[in-house]
Amino acid sequence: MLSVLRHRTYRHLFAAQAIALAGTGLATVALSLLAYDLAGARAGAVLGTALAIKMLAYLLIGPVATALAERVPRRTLLCAMDIARAAVALALPFVTEVWQVYVLVLVLQAASAAFTPTFQAVIPEILPREADYTKALSLSRLAYDLESLFSPALAAVLLALAGYQWLFTGTTIGFLASAVLVASVALPKPAPARRGGRWAETTRGFRLYLATPRLRGLLLMHLAVAAATAMVIVNTVVLVQDVLGRGTGDVAVALGAFGIGSMTAALLLPGLLKRRTDRQVMLPAACVLAAGLAVLTAALAGGALAWAGLLALWAVLGAATGAILTPTGRLVAASATPADRPAAFAAQFSLSHGWFLIAYPVAGWLAAQANPAVAAGALAACATTAAVAGLLVWPRRDTAVLPHVHTRLDPADPHLAGAHAAAHGWTHSHNFVIDALHTHWPANGATSACDERAPARRKSVSVG
Repeated sequence: MLSVLRHRTYRHLFAAQAIALAGTGLATVALSLLAYDLAGARAGAVLGTALAIKMLAYLLIGPVATALAERVPRRTLLCAMDIARAAVALALPFVTEVWQVYVLVLVLQAASAAFTPTFQAVIPEILPREADYTKALSLSRLAYDLESLFSPALAAVLLALAGYQWLFTGTTIGFLASAVLVASVALPKPAPARRGGRWAETTRGFRLYLATPRLRGLLLMHLAVAAATAMVIVNTVVLVQDVLGRGTGDVAVALGAFGIGSMTAALLLPGLLKRRTDRQVMLPAACVLAAGLAVLTAALAGGALAWAGLLALWAVLGAATGAILTPTGRLVAASATPADRPAAFAAQFSLSHGWFLIAYPVAGWLAAQANPAVAAGALAACATTAAVAGLLVWPRRDTAVLPHVHTRLDPADPHLAGAHAAAHGWTHSHNFVIDALHTHWPANGATSACDERAPARRKSVSVG
């Protein structure tokens, strides 16, 4: 897996990601302490609102920022967003009102919504070999999991030496270091995208994403991930302290079990994905998430939840979550042209985070208004629905090369080189993705854009 770090450009970008993630982890701890200083017992409500603002920024601002960012060189954009995030982190210790926290969080997450999809779209162009890209995705997953374990420990050490305001300084340093590392490498120029109106540019990624069957299946997998993750993040403290009667230190241990499960999956997946398709890995993982939440529901309802059982269950949920999140970039990259990848990654970023606007309130409000068993049951139902719908939406024979017919292209168009005359146009087969020339997915051997009949046979290849 570490062999991809020999690539200088990727090595610098991975280091930038890891350092920025560490800074983000420090900011998460510091923000919770700041919220308590400003709101006291209402700190939870402040953090909940800030989290909702974060998700709304990801859902609404991301595609707009990405459409505008196509006019800016990638390195310039990434460095500018890092600097913007550093400025916000530097300003947070000086806020005196809750509304100021909300404004700064909005700016911070808007910058992240522009940075992350652009960063994700660059990696498959730097590492075009599928095996290398898969290793890079696993390393990225490990970076996220290590951040969830390393940052709280680092925060605890720093808090023993200074006030929490200094954690924001660490965040600022992390973002600035990320900007320096990004600036130190040359990034490939994006392929020119076909221009439409402003609205068409903004929604291009959504239209591409929702028109691709495997990406619709991927979106459902992320609903299962959101259900499990929300239960873990929101209710671990309740389950550990209120239900099991254990101390605050065990909250970190339980969250660590979830992170270790995810890390284990990230380490094992590069080898597994050489023998299995993405669908064969991700759909069973969604079923595991649904089953795990159902087991949690039964244990809570029967008063049978034990500490060892919670740790084991959290590790299983973490592994299944990692099995879905790690290959996600492979599917998105394989489903878009290089020119459309930034828009596709932005749509993935926005839509997948949109599920949390459902999952977080379900996990928090139902646990508070009823009990954790009711929240776990509702989330288990969400994950089960996602897994079943994914089986139906994501085709079993998810082939990359599809036959289709073009009825509107000029026969002299370079795209039709090697095509054969058909009754109403020209038919050919190639690696099929949604783009300006292919606006609809062929169904049962039917056409791309005009829904006319094409040869029914497909050449079966592994997608991913």
